[in-house]
Amino acid sequence: MHFQIGDRWVGRNHKPFVIAEMSGNHNQSLERALQIVEAAAKAGADALKLQTYTADTMTLDIHEGDFFIEDPNSLWKGNSLYSLYQEAYTPWEWHKPIFDRAAELGMLAFSTPFDETAVDFLESLNVPAYKIASFENTDIQLIRKVAATGKPLIISTGMASIAELDETVRAARNAGCEHLVLLKCTSTYPATPVNTNILTIPHLEELFGCSVGISDHTMGVGVSVAAVALGAVVIEKHFTLRRADGGVDSAFSLEPEELEALVTESERAWQALGKITYGATEREKPSLKHRRSLYISKDLKQGDVLTRDNIKAIRPGMGLPTKYLDELLGRKVSKDVAKGTPLTWEVI
Repeated sequence: MHFQIGDRWVGRNHKPFVIAEMSGNHNQSLERALQIVEAAAKAGADALKLQTYTADTMTLDIHEGDFFIEDPNSLWKGNSLYSLYQEAYTPWEWHKPIFDRAAELGMLAFSTPFDETAVDFLESLNVPAYKIASFENTDIQLIRKVAATGKPLIISTGMASIAELDETVRAARNAGCEHLVLLKCTSTYPATPVNTNILTIPHLEELFGCSVGISDHTMGVGVSVAAVALGAVVIEKHFTLRRADGGVDSAFSLEPEELEALVTESERAWQALGKITYGATEREKPSLKHRRSLYISKDLKQGDVLTRDNIKAIRPGMGLPTKYLDELLGRKVSKDVAKGTPLTWEVI
């Protein structure tokens, strides 16, 4: 299972595909948005991702009841959904300059659409792939619309049951999706490692026979790097210039130095997987001479008896393996031998 998004390969035989999610961290400044693009490219991200919606395509202009965020633990407590999306949305006229800047810097760029009008708009910009957010992973009509484009489709699995994911995957495939990635995701902001459950990643791959990855809302890079060891081929992390600058998603976003570390360490984790192997590798073979082995530790005359006082298990490894020590004790040497002579059968 490997395929291309633009000019980048995605799959087990390729380094992890790292997506920097800008979200609303542009803080309503196109200049800042372009700076985020540049920082993501410099850090080595494979792709920059936006979110394509307006407050009106996301919710209703109501500021009370179901439409007001009262959860005391929410980063967005005290906002209505409408006002939050007004603050966070990326103006549609910004998409092309952002995508163009990414392309100039050799980085892919695409987006998460939240309704069918956003898909039509992104198709006009010829995006190379689509992402479906966790909160929309049960929106079957939207998934069918995106799948029908024939572009690779990445879907976050936050909150979804196996039954819901089955419906989602079937809908995507039946509508024409050939290249699907499911991202293990925990829909809390920020998420904690304790409730991330990345052991689900290989299970997702087995259940649905598709590529898998992680959309990681934890702080730091450890969870994403660990996910690579479990088969993740795509890593998505929110990204900003500095968390201290504020912004709707800044609290759980990586800074440039952290994104660079993620790119480096996730690739190292992928390289380290290798294959199941035992014994000395080609690169290890020169080190075999530094194992412990048996050596004469005192000058001996022909006929002297080997004892623990005159043979030792030491480095390097030019003598007999130490497993023969008990068998050699009490045997006589066949000739004069000097201290520091490796013990071989010819000496006995």
